[in-house]
Amino acid sequence: MKKISTAAIATGFALCASVITVKAGDPSRGGQAGATELLINPWAVSSGWAGANSSCTQGLEAQFLNVAGTAFTPKTDIILASTDYLDGSDIHLSAFGITQHVGASSKDNSAGGALSLSIISMNFGIIPVTTFDNPDGGIGTYNPQFINIGVSYARNFSDQIHGGITAKLISESISNVSAFGVGIDAGIQYVAGKQKQVHFGISLKNVGPQMAYSGDGLALETALPNGTITGNNAQMTVQQRSQAYELPSLVNIGFGYDFYLKNDSSSHSQHRITVAGNFTSNSFTADEEMLGVEYAYKSFFMARVGYDYQDNVTQALSIDPLLGGRTTAFTGPCAGITLQAPFGKSHSIFGVSYSYRATNPYNGCHTIGVRVTLK
Repeated sequence: MKKISTAAIATGFALCASVITVKAGDPSRGGQAGATELLINPWAVSSGWAGANSSCTQGLEAQFLNVAGTAFTPKTDIILASTDYLDGSDIHLSAFGITQHVGASSKDNSAGGALSLSIISMNFGIIPVTTFDNPDGGIGTYNPQFINIGVSYARNFSDQIHGGITAKLISESISNVSAFGVGIDAGIQYVAGKQKQVHFGISLKNVGPQMAYSGDGLALETALPNGTITGNNAQMTVQQRSQAYELPSLVNIGFGYDFYLKNDSSSHSQHRITVAGNFTSNSFTADEEMLGVEYAYKSFFMARVGYDYQDNVTQALSIDPLLGGRTTAFTGPCAGITLQAPFGKSHSIFGVSYSYRATNPYNGCHTIGVRVTLK
């Protein structure tokens, strides 16, 4: 039964991936999707190598790229992260998440599963209120808030196959207009080799019903037509309807391989080099190819670089995808670093990570995260 259920899950993902891939990669559809904050990686480790590690990401950060990786949580994984998004634009992301191993003993990572919760907030700063009669402001301010809450469950089906699913609540609001929606992510990771050095993963993200804005901000006061029963120059309020928009659905397909370098005096691997690649098939924007490399010394130090390629990424910025040119502020290069230290009798880990993503315009994206992993 386990083999049958695993095969059924894999087949379902393959069918979903093929359906979305047929429609994917059309830049002319870019304006038809909303809630694009779902595409922003708020975590410091995975963003440091451009998200190329979708096949081998583990712990809480896996909830963003491939939720199946959260199944590798040994006991508890907690992360706090802050992102200065497009440095100079006053846009900031704050993220908090926790993953807890459930089921069988966490010492046996091939059994049991993991429950995860993440909260990601996007803050645009204080913005002056302007109207037709007051274009220069001076009548107050407002603070847009985008909040995404994700709840996940992942489990190990065997030593090689891991799968998971995420339900997301999406909220976008200003003082008098808001939109709410739900989305689903799902993913599978496959690990093989004597040292579990071969990684393959596929994930489906941001699948859900359309969202639409509503609220008093869409109301319009207008005069009633002359000759009505209420008399001339009477006013009425008209509630306008917002056009619904799709979620930015996509498919990630990733592959990774770990190279272990051994010291002459020891049979234990102290140095690891991981090469990973990922193909993202977007439904509403151009497809992406990511490539990343990470070097690790034991569990104390990791350094990584990555590159996110899209069509025309090396060209000048263009606001119209049909005219050619780059349609994203990101220019491709990414880099990051992690420092970790064990503590306690169980050798739990405390770590700090930093990542940089190059952009033009603005001065890049800077993310710093603090992680505590209990074992």
